[in-house]
Amino acid sequence: MMTSNPRILNITKFVCVPILIIGTILFFYGFVNDFSNVIGIGYGAIMGGVFIFIMGLFLVATEEVLERNKNESKL
Repeated sequence: MMTSNPRILNITKFVCVPILIIGTILFFYGFVNDFSNVIGIGYGAIMGGVFIFIMGLFLVATEEVLERNKNESKL
C-alpha cells in the first residue's frame, strides 16, 4: 500500500503543474491586455490546480494514517 503514495504525488504533480502554468499565462495575458474574461479563466485554472494538488496531498496523508493505525493494531 505504501508504494502508491509516491504514485499519487507524482500524478498530482504532473496534472497540477501544467494547469498552473496555463492558468498563470492566461491570467497575465488577460491582466496585461485588459481582458477581464481571460483574467477570470486564468484565476480559475490556478485555483483548480491548487485544489487538485491539495486533494492529492490529503489522499496521501489519509492513506498513511490508515496504514499506521492498521500496523499499530496488529502489535
